[in-house]
Amino acid sequence: MSKLLLTGFEPFLEHRHNPTEQIVREFDEEVVGGFEVISRVLPVDYERASEMLIEYIEQCEPIALIMLGLAADRTKVTPERIAINVNDSVEDNSGNAPVDQPIVEGGPAAYFSTLPIKKMTDALVQNGIPAEISNTAGTYLCNNVMYSVLYALEQKGLDIPAGFVHVPPTFEMTLHHSAHTGFPFTSIRDSVRIIINTLSDEE
Repeated sequence: MSKLLLTGFEPFLEHRHNPTEQIVREFDEEVVGGFEVISRVLPVDYERASEMLIEYIEQCEPIALIMLGLAADRTKVTPERIAINVNDSVEDNSGNAPVDQPIVEGGPAAYFSTLPIKKMTDALVQNGIPAEISNTAGTYLCNNVMYSVLYALEQKGLDIPAGFVHVPPTFEMTLHHSAHTGFPFTSIRDSVRIIINTLSDEE
């Protein structure tokens, strides 16, 4: 059976919980849309996350890759259109806080997602889940792994659909942050299933 690699992140900054960690653990080894889902949780660490993810790709040999991350200030599920060649952010979980550092010295300025993000977004909306395409993955770990992986796939000549999707926080995460709107965890989990099924329709 064809393998799909699904990744999420551990908790970071002030967030004691990261819904993408729980989602990928629940999907691990499940069959969704004809894919065997292989899940991995990545560290929020500039020096380790991308290297680990590229190693997972080599080990699993997936035919597709979906990376998930938490965007605590967003109110929709947002497939990312583009990743840019820069790290510039607050600290990761190891205390690294790069400023205007290229992810790949001399690499392209940006890479576009190779996931069918328009179809994914439309499918989410049709199923009652607020969603829209995002034109910025930020300059933190989410952008870092998206850019690094798309660069690595290009260098290795691997033509597989790959990209990043940000999910909003859960209701529980927003109890003490009135400015943020949370989602039921089940809705976030359902959105990932819809995204995978949409990708399956493309294969």
